[in-house]
Amino acid sequence: MNFPLYIAKRYLFSKSSNNAINIMTLIASGGVIIASAALLIVLSVFAGLKDFSLEFSSFVDPDLKLTPSTGKSFEWTATDKAKLLKIKGIAHHSEIIEERIIIKSENKNLLATLKGVDKNYLNVTNIDTMVTKGNWLTPLSNEVVSGWGISNNLSFGVLDYLKPLSLYVPKAGKGQASSLKGYYNSVYVKNVGLFHINEELNNNYIFSDIVLAKRLLGYSDEQLSALELKLSSEAVEDNIRTQLKTSFGNKFDIKNRAELNDALFKMLNTENLAIYLIFTLVIIIALFNVIGAIIMMILDKKTSLNTLFNLGTETKIIKSIFFLQGSLMTLVSGLIGVGIGLLIVFLQQTFELVMLTPDLAYPVRIHILNVLIVLITIFTLGMVASKIASQRITQGLIKS
Repeated sequence: MNFPLYIAKRYLFSKSSNNAINIMTLIASGGVIIASAALLIVLSVFAGLKDFSLEFSSFVDPDLKLTPSTGKSFEWTATDKAKLLKIKGIAHHSEIIEERIIIKSENKNLLATLKGVDKNYLNVTNIDTMVTKGNWLTPLSNEVVSGWGISNNLSFGVLDYLKPLSLYVPKAGKGQASSLKGYYNSVYVKNVGLFHINEELNNNYIFSDIVLAKRLLGYSDEQLSALELKLSSEAVEDNIRTQLKTSFGNKFDIKNRAELNDALFKMLNTENLAIYLIFTLVIIIALFNVIGAIIMMILDKKTSLNTLFNLGTETKIIKSIFFLQGSLMTLVSGLIGVGIGLLIVFLQQTFELVMLTPDLAYPVRIHILNVLIVLITIFTLGMVASKIASQRITQGLIKS
């Protein structure tokens, strides 16, 4: 049997004759329990926010998006399409035209982004479920679906025939035109729906059929801005990326849903790190109580330690007893705190105790990595605190 560990467990789980030491030990353990539970809950909240953001973006973002590595557009031939269809794991693909345009309604103008999509687009995304008024556009028509922000800024609605919309884009080329119309391509469109996703998309995006977008921009039949892919449920993203690279070389930049929202996830990751460091500082402060409790225990057990020393126990063995006692205290307290944190997160997932809105519960997710991070943080810092406290033991202190 490991002698220092046996004594450490006896000291940890047995009551001291001094009630003040018992109270201080409970306070130290309670501080670690609360800090570890709070850290796990906060990490679970950020994991929930990240998962919620990915889930929410699935309505408008594809599994993979291919954009030209150089320039704003690329040629998409029948041969290229045949190569794409040979790649296993791609359930659907949609051809995309995307460009900045000017929208005019009566005497108001607004700069926005036109996204021309084909009939497969609704197989790749679920954006039609985000249309809160009207309907999604009909393929091969002059219909458009606008964001609520664009609608508010230009004061038009759904099927508002009294306020016709015009889309303008500058013509490519050099030299002077004979009239003002010679500088722009334009089309008249009919708004048949309004979508509500988030402020950025609501204020900047308008959707049309890809044929209308090509006509407005003067693109050829084989000219595209992007390809959006929907992967099958059993597909492995890395394998799809490898096959795309093999088939098309460096023709495309390939981004998944997280990479398309990299600014959002960088912000969440930065905040996650900041919160982790803040709560780690709280844990460090709580561990000062552990150091104090161990030192008080050392002073309380001076008679026992003197006996052990006279029986031949070396000073370093006695130090290891209290090092193990402090480490066990933080580990047990950390496990209890993690258990409480997991229980609270589970209750939030099951019963939706805390709400963001009347219809939306605060998102939380239990990730095993977060549990490991909390336990490793608690145990590592607990070992450091125990080491500091156990170094107070000297031969002179034992003999005095």
